[in-house]
Amino acid sequence: MTAAEAQTIVQRSEFGKRLKASMDMYGPLCVGIDPHRKLLAKWGYNVDAQGAELFAMRMLQAAQGRAAAVKFQMPMFERYGSKGFAALERALFAARQMGVITIVDCLRGGLPTTVSALADAYLKPGAPMLADAITLLPYYGFRSLTNLVGEALENGRGVFVASVTSNTEGISLQSAIRQRGDFPGQTVAYGVAHAAQNFNEGVEGMGSVGLIIGATIGQWMKTSGVDPSVFTGPILSPGYGWQGAEAKDLKTVFKGTKGNVLVTVSRSISSKGPEIADLSAATEAIALDVRQALYEAMEEGDKEQAVEPEAPHPGIDPALTAAHLADGNPPQVHIKPLPKVTIPAASHQMPQNPQASYSQQATQQQSQSRQSSATTVKSTRYVPSTARVATTPRANDTLGNNNDRFKINGRSAKL
Repeated sequence: MTAAEAQTIVQRSEFGKRLKASMDMYGPLCVGIDPHRKLLAKWGYNVDAQGAELFAMRMLQAAQGRAAAVKFQMPMFERYGSKGFAALERALFAARQMGVITIVDCLRGGLPTTVSALADAYLKPGAPMLADAITLLPYYGFRSLTNLVGEALENGRGVFVASVTSNTEGISLQSAIRQRGDFPGQTVAYGVAHAAQNFNEGVEGMGSVGLIIGATIGQWMKTSGVDPSVFTGPILSPGYGWQGAEAKDLKTVFKGTKGNVLVTVSRSISSKGPEIADLSAATEAIALDVRQALYEAMEEGDKEQAVEPEAPHPGIDPALTAAHLADGNPPQVHIKPLPKVTIPAASHQMPQNPQASYSQQATQQQSQSRQSSATTVKSTRYVPSTARVATTPRANDTLGNNNDRFKINGRSAKL
């Protein structure tokens, strides 16, 4: 898609501005909510949709106020069928009430008539699984996503399109040379990145059409043909932590970027669970490490540009960089103030009696062996309220017994 074609789509989306405001406030960390079966078992949860829902609610508590966004791994809910979809729907609703930006990692793609249904599922007001953004695969051709991207923007949402993924086998496809169509002679990944950037041209601040660029691909950056430093939309970067990427990899891959990289981390945080205090501490520590690494990546890019002053890097604030270099303070001292951004109220309507969890309607698992080996934890469920939710467990609160109790605005309530 050309820049002119992209500009014909009205960009009403505030997603990029809202995400940037959240990143400026909390740092460039996205907490991945990936309810792996082994993790559910380790936490003492049922390996089913109920366990996935409890896992998601607990991860949301750890992320709130400590990370810029959360990302739900769709297939790990989908594996449980309709109950898994219901669990994801409730978790997304809870995140909206908590004021947390949400990304659904569904990685879908297809013909235009097929993928347009994704807008009804995730992006339009009243969507059953309303999210702030979703992830997409462009391998039917980026043009196949054009209508869906347009619907996302018109409804104030965003998308992340896979360009250079964190799995090593992906580079064989993504570095292939395009023989025809748009960008002949360039790599597949380059074409994806260029097409996405076309939607962000002329947008003030960070755009709403993002890329997925893995933190593990430093050795293939030149092969991919993609330069993250010139991209003005958000970049979602998996691979840090459990998949092997470290701070040095972030600095290599994202050298010269402009504060638009959102690093997603899942198991390095969730492996510390299930206690909220441990999850929160892990989130805070990783958020600090990621912030430091990306600051140094920005600074390295700025130093390289200083060697060639005739071609200054677009988007770098020279005054900000000079201040950093002059006083030597760590980057967290120089957090930009949160911009004034109008966040539209959620228009999503939950089904009738949304407080009734499917787990209350199912047969409770109360075998003697389960009760004797149950782990006492502080469990959580969503409450459709704008109030922050504080967990106050009942006496002998055990997993699988549906004894979740909460305090909302000072009053106790049981779901």
